[in-house]
Amino acid sequence: MHIVDGALSIPVLALGGVLTAIGVGIGLKRMDYDNLPQVGMLSAVFFIASYIHLPLGFTSVHLIMNGLIGIVLGWAAFPALFVALILQAVFFGFGGVLVLGVNTFNIAIPGLIMYAICYWGIRSGSSKRAAIWGAIGGAGAVAITSLLVAGALALSGDAFILVAKATLPAHVPVMLIEGFVSGAAVYLLHQVKPELLGVKAQPRLQGVR
Repeated sequence: MHIVDGALSIPVLALGGVLTAIGVGIGLKRMDYDNLPQVGMLSAVFFIASYIHLPLGFTSVHLIMNGLIGIVLGWAAFPALFVALILQAVFFGFGGVLVLGVNTFNIAIPGLIMYAICYWGIRSGSSKRAAIWGAIGGAGAVAITSLLVAGALALSGDAFILVAKATLPAHVPVMLIEGFVSGAAVYLLHQVKPELLGVKAQPRLQGVR
């Protein structure tokens, strides 16, 4: 999902940069001190997940986890993913610096979209229902990211049309895996740390002696 420098046209790069700047600005404005630990933790989750590659024919695809990040962080997903992508680009050459805006937008906005779609389901009183919506969010974010990457490539020249058409089918295995992992993670968080999902912990009744 990391588009490399030199692949995109200048208008696409400019649009991605502007949209990401807006997203990061909103994310920072809505983020408070109490959010910092989970923002840092999920930024690290993305950083690590990107290095888990799944073989696919003569190439491979990697995990993203942007659905789970969006579900938990909302708008704060923008700065969390922006920082992780900067570190990957600078230290490992993953993606690129010029294309940082487009890469951030392509990965962050799907997480935010799934946050909006899955919000009430994730925050319901049922852990099983929350897990189902978590799975939808995980798989859906990968699907949207694939479409955005394909669109960015297709708008940058006819040479990328074939790659753009293959992007979504190639990431179907990632959608399935991330749907399962995100659903399981939401179920666990709903049970042990519901406040991370914005769910109020249910008070436990004391037994009467």
